[in-house]
Amino acid sequence: MPNTALPGENPRNVPDAAVAASSPAAGELTAEQQAAITELFASIDTVTEELGERFAAAGHELALVGGPVRDALIGRPVHDFDLTTDAVPQTVLRLVEGWADSVWTVGIDFGTVGLRKKGLQVEITTYRSESYRPKSRKPEVSYGTSLRGDLVRRDFTVNAMAVRLPGHAFTDPFGGLADLKAGLLRTPGRPQDSFTDDPLRIMRAVRFAAQLGFALAPEVAEAAAGMADRLSIVSAERVRDELVKLLLSPDPRRGIELMVDLGIADHVLPEVPRMRLEIDEHHRHKDVYEHSLTVLDQAIALERQRGMEPDLVLRLAALLHDVGKPKTRAFESGGRVTFHHHEVVGASMSKSRLSALRFPKDVVADVGRLVALHLRFHGYGKGEWTDSAVRRYARDAGPLLERLHVLTRADCTTRNRRKAASLARAYDDIERRIERLAEEEELNSIRPDLDGNEIQEILDVGPGPVIGKAWRFLLELRLENGPMGKEAAAAELRSWAERHGD
Repeated sequence: MPNTALPGENPRNVPDAAVAASSPAAGELTAEQQAAITELFASIDTVTEELGERFAAAGHELALVGGPVRDALIGRPVHDFDLTTDAVPQTVLRLVEGWADSVWTVGIDFGTVGLRKKGLQVEITTYRSESYRPKSRKPEVSYGTSLRGDLVRRDFTVNAMAVRLPGHAFTDPFGGLADLKAGLLRTPGRPQDSFTDDPLRIMRAVRFAAQLGFALAPEVAEAAAGMADRLSIVSAERVRDELVKLLLSPDPRRGIELMVDLGIADHVLPEVPRMRLEIDEHHRHKDVYEHSLTVLDQAIALERQRGMEPDLVLRLAALLHDVGKPKTRAFESGGRVTFHHHEVVGASMSKSRLSALRFPKDVVADVGRLVALHLRFHGYGKGEWTDSAVRRYARDAGPLLERLHVLTRADCTTRNRRKAASLARAYDDIERRIERLAEEEELNSIRPDLDGNEIQEILDVGPGPVIGKAWRFLLELRLENGPMGKEAAAAELRSWAERHGD
């Protein structure tokens, strides 16, 4: 692979004035930030110092770069240790041979060598850039020779800071420290160049906004909006991974709103901006888009109240639970607006979109199931459901029951306090009933009182369709009446068989 940058050169061939404008002088670390860097290296000092010395002795550079430096400076936990060097991967392998406890090369085609030493896992990547041809889905990787040249190709200035090894010299050629303090996402060079190099950075911009609470610099937002269609050349898996990180961030709403406002969602989750239904004085209804974002916020708040970890399935279901409304909207007399069966349509749409984004099959199925079930509770009324109806509700939700509880509660966004309180009391009631029945009957694993072998023996028949019909009959009986016991179930089965001539 050709070298594309020499020490001190501008690797993008951007005019010097433009580079100067986008590369303010590095700021100085505060005492607190310097302490954070010192503390970061205290836990990994032996390994990184030894590595730095090995590379320096061989005439090569080595630096901790990107996310670990950024996170240490803002007080976030550091989990990944990414190093960068001017040494090509074959040289890296030679330098760590016999020193590292283990080495892996799955990323070597992209210039990355992974290793483990004394329990610490690090990845060392040769100075590089990645770029896409106009219609290519795979980036082309080029090696460089200078740290500055590597940093200018990073996605954002807050990720373009480094700490050289050995010695821990802080390097910040593009003003990342100042942007970190300002909570601003800028690119080291022109954002158009950055997004051309890797269009996924458009998604990374909105993901970092949600994850770190940062704002996009005006020129970054403008370029993201103008180049959002470039996401079509990025693999669905890479886009999905950024979306997952966004949704599991502290403030997904911030990222989703940016995606919609900048037109990014049109290429990733087009169903979401389509929920922005027009509202007029004759046909009044809730803004479905704003409602869905509020449901997402409330689901996250309930997650925290209930001691749950950030839940991807729940958050996807909260965001997508009403995506079927635009397709099912109908206007009726008197200004009434209806969305009949939007939960069924929405479940199908959710599964189609998540499948297109290559989400795992269990995630697709679980989100679709929650969307399909999210209206079920609204038939509960004032608690007039029978125990059999409560059993069916719990059984249909199965292992998704806790998530369904949260989603259904979060779906209440009415400003009418009396109505909200009434809904909350009704859901408190159904949860208590489910808990009581669960203690009595193990609701999560409801089965008929007789299994398939017992059904065959009682009916004196072999395997076949009639066994499935009989099993479903006994399941409905079990849901309706609760546990019956084998003798009573056998009597009901014989009676059923006689009625059906089996």
